Amino acid sequence: MMYRNQTKTVSIGNVKIGGDHPVAIQSMTNTKTENVEATVAQIHRLEDAGCQIVRCAVPAMEAAQALKEIKKQIHIPLVADIHFDYRLAIASIENGADKIRINPGNIGSEKKVKAVVDKAKEYNIPIRVGVNSGSLEKPLLEKYGAVTAEAIVESALDKVHMIENMGYDNLVVSIKSSDVMMCVRAHELIARECPYPLHVGITESGTVYSGNIKSSVGLGIILHEGIGNTIRVSLTGDPAEEIRTAKLILKTLGLRKGGIEVVSCPTCGRTKIDLIGLAEQVEKMVADIPLDIKVAVMGCAVNGPGEAKEADIGIAGGVGEGLLIKKGEIVKKVKEEELLSTLQQELLNWEIQER
Repeated sequence: MMYRNQTKTVSIGNVKIGGDHPVAIQSMTNTKTENVEATVAQIHRLEDAGCQIVRCAVPAMEAAQALKEIKKQIHIPLVADIHFDYRLAIASIENGADKIRINPGNIGSEKKVKAVVDKAKEYNIPIRVGVNSGSLEKPLLEKYGAVTAEAIVESALDKVHMIENMGYDNLVVSIKSSDVMMCVRAHELIARECPYPLHVGITESGTVYSGNIKSSVGLGIILHEGIGNTIRVSLTGDPAEEIRTAKLILKTLGLRKGGIEVVSCPTCGRTKIDLIGLAEQVEKMVADIPLDIKVAVMGCAVNGPGEAKEADIGIAGGVGEGLLIKKGEIVKKVKEEELLSTLQQELLNWEIQER
């Protein structure tokens, strides 16, 4: 098994993946790339959310040419996503893309693929070799009788070997499926044979609700097995949601530190306050506070202190009043309507002390 810290290190702009480098978080814009203003604005939002690498679709030459201006206005590496037309890949490289994503299987002849590889070699930028379950070649479908993990891996490795034979190994590999367990199996298989960093994601995973669940399960298993160097949570929704989910997945697995983790009880018949609303308010409030701590939001002043004892700080609501808790110990009692502001002030004080 080629674990993530044993893969080749690849530089995407100023971000390194592979080897001992942390798992990097990616997303993809859903604006028209040729609309520079809208695309830059969305990338800035993604940067603020914690995105480390961003990808833009390049379906036409106008989009490839727009990359030059987009690149000037953003602060994270820019990846060009190309299908079918090798000339778009070449133009994207010439206009400053820090990496290109292609599926050599739909770029055309080996001559066209080589033209792309030669241009990437000239600019020394990595190529992400991407294969999805929906893009498998007919011979492989006939060989395996259906879309399988083995077929996906064989397809990807065929493309990798093609580019290696062209004298280039500055590669990142991506194999994706909307079938979560097939995707897991495929990554387990390719990690045995691939020395390159792996870009991991569950493709076409769905809406924010279903996509978060599928991605959390699939990415959780793959990452926990020591596989994967960069991830994208693919959601049908606001790309910023992808970043929030990715950060939480990595943090839950112990692969990322920093940022406040909010824990809250599931509510029960003892709950006397609007705990759901309060917990949501707390999550929004702490989103930009750079403390590596755990905050508890509890709905019962009876069990709250005990349930929050593993948190660094927390609040528990009662009837008309609530408790401020630190490490399971009650610090003080405040009015119910002051719970949120009390917690906010405590966190701001904590932040000041940490500076």
